[in-house]
Amino acid sequence: MSSPEHKEKIWGMIKDIKVGMLVTLDGDMPRARPMHLVQDAYDGTLWFYTRRSAEKVSETDRDHDVCLTFSDQDKGVYVSLSGSARVSDDQTLIDKYWNPFIAAWFPEGKDDPDVALLEVKIEMGEHWMAKENKAFQLYEFAKANIKHTTPNIGENEKFGG
Repeated sequence: MSSPEHKEKIWGMIKDIKVGMLVTLDGDMPRARPMHLVQDAYDGTLWFYTRRSAEKVSETDRDHDVCLTFSDQDKGVYVSLSGSARVSDDQTLIDKYWNPFIAAWFPEGKDDPDVALLEVKIEMGEHWMAKENKAFQLYEFAKANIKHTTPNIGENEKFGG
């Protein structure tokens, strides 16, 4: 698990990216699909709207372990979060997070019985954040190749697990 300060740091990295790739197991094969964040703060749990009839729901029913990845190449930010997923019918949260963007995906409205939230409780993760622009990163790669060292392009930190 991570501290409140670390959760704030992770939220600062992913909140503007908005869309993460959710990886589930489809049988024995990993499968990824884009998911849009709906919350405005992070406390160790991420929320996404889903259709109850979606394959990801049956996949997370069989195996609750999931991975979410977020990346912003322009800013050099990469985040991988692993945790446990479950479907939630909490109408209070469905109402709280409902917005016009979500409504476009659910034309029957938030009271449609197929509308649910996917709750992902994060247990561990890792992030990478480049400390400089692309030119500096290329310089670090070139220097590392010449000196046979590893490039130092920024921060990398694991948590949890």
